[in-house]
Amino acid sequence: MEESSSKSVLSGYAYYLAEHNLLDKQIALEALRLASTNKTSYIEYLVKEKLVDEGQVAKTTADYFGLPLFDINAYNADLLPQEYLNIQLVKKRLALPIFKKNELLFLAITDPTIENLNEIKFLTGFDTRLLIAEASKLWHVIDELVNKQILSEIHVAAEENLNNITVDTYKDENSDLISANAESAPVINFVNRILLDAIEKGASDIHFERYELVYRIRFRQFGVLIPVNAPPLKLANYLIARIKVMSDLDITEHRLPQDGRFKLILPNKRAVDFRVSICPTLFGEKIVLRILDSASTFQGMERLGLDPVQNKHLLEALQRSQGMILVTGPTGSGKTVTLYSSLHFLNSPEKNISTVEDPVEIPMEGINQVHVNLKTGLTFSTALRSFLRQDPDIIMVGEIRDLETAEIGVKASQTGHLVLSTLHTNSAPETIVRLMNMGIAPYNLASSLKLIVAQRLVRILCDECKKEEHIDDDILLNEGFTKEQLGTFKLYCPVGCTRCSHGFKGRAGIFEVMPISEEMTQIIMRQGNALDIANQAKKEGITNLRDGGLKKIMAGKTSLAELNRVFK
Repeated sequence: MEESSSKSVLSGYAYYLAEHNLLDKQIALEALRLASTNKTSYIEYLVKEKLVDEGQVAKTTADYFGLPLFDINAYNADLLPQEYLNIQLVKKRLALPIFKKNELLFLAITDPTIENLNEIKFLTGFDTRLLIAEASKLWHVIDELVNKQILSEIHVAAEENLNNITVDTYKDENSDLISANAESAPVINFVNRILLDAIEKGASDIHFERYELVYRIRFRQFGVLIPVNAPPLKLANYLIARIKVMSDLDITEHRLPQDGRFKLILPNKRAVDFRVSICPTLFGEKIVLRILDSASTFQGMERLGLDPVQNKHLLEALQRSQGMILVTGPTGSGKTVTLYSSLHFLNSPEKNISTVEDPVEIPMEGINQVHVNLKTGLTFSTALRSFLRQDPDIIMVGEIRDLETAEIGVKASQTGHLVLSTLHTNSAPETIVRLMNMGIAPYNLASSLKLIVAQRLVRILCDECKKEEHIDDDILLNEGFTKEQLGTFKLYCPVGCTRCSHGFKGRAGIFEVMPISEEMTQIIMRQGNALDIANQAKKEGITNLRDGGLKKIMAGKTSLAELNRVFK
């Protein structure tokens, strides 16, 4: 009865997968519903959600639709019909012309159900024959070819007449929003593609670097810089000019640093902010773009990576009406995400929240955000003084950099305000000593400080390709594991595949969340050192950063080498 019911609901390719035991029937049915809701094809949904192995999807698609299965790795670049590589469907990664024979155009595709495939016949004038290829492999080849074509266009333009290349700002009447669809010039195409590629790969920064003989572009992915395809050196000035125009900076200034920002509007209406820093170097100007993607910043407290006890401590501190909460760690340790996630949690119409930042990284509706401007005298301390006259409930200070800012923050936390801020220290206990060394009186610190979050980010191993490794017990004991833990877990190391970046896929936080207990307050009052505070935290069961990282290793999430890279 259940069999006939499933068959009456499932049909076509979805039923074929279920009948061949490649997909549970209920999952297949739910996938059909979600694919329709998301307005995507069934095959594309299976691939993106990894419900069926990509190789199996390609094989069963070929079998079901009676089409040949094509190994895209065996394609011959010399046979590619270059005149058809720039059609719109290729750029959308839907189909790739492989070769032309006897007035037939052979296309590598992943999904024969896509309606737009008929457009290729109209655009080219040739009948088409379809070949099925694995999705990620096909997309990788298309990306490489499109990138190569853009570089070729730029090179040709450079050889003919670089002075004829125009740079458009694509601004509207009221803002500096830049359209991601600009394709009026090769330089604009290239810059847009770099930006979109960085967003797609989850990069946090883009580095444009000029040297004597080469021009280099690198993405910071999961905390590590990785080189990408770069243009000819002779186009360096034109790329710099394009980015300066987008950022509304002075394109004639080459001797002084400049800072700016712009916003990229993607076709799906998603907006991504870019913070721009330009610095003159020996052979020209270096540009670093920080990608400020609010979609990845507002993760929700439950997705920060805190364990249940740590999450409980943080939420309890955030729900206080007054006191100071500090998030600490080096640059690139994820402090911004923790702070903005906390603000997102606190944001409600009943609360007056003000922030002072340098710069404002992510605009948040409902929060009054102030951008520090040293030229006009708007510093952290002057903004804080102004906040206190504006009836605040919650104040966020981007960073405590000096004694004056620290003192105002402490006083605000003692007079009925919740204050959040960051500090550059290596651990939670060291934060207390750092503040006392800055000049904060111990009794003020003891009465205001409620919680310290120290954190780091480690890269997460790709589940598709990670492999088991063996490390001697003596080494593991020296690294911090206990004798009881040895033999209870497996160690893994990165390998690298088409679905990850050098064996890693994403990052996760490791945390040390330290509430300030009565005992710690006493240590602060008698000006104890970081070791005294760390020993007390251990007595209270607080997990330190290193132990948090070892837990990630035992869970198979990261490698010992990656943990040591973060802590070295």
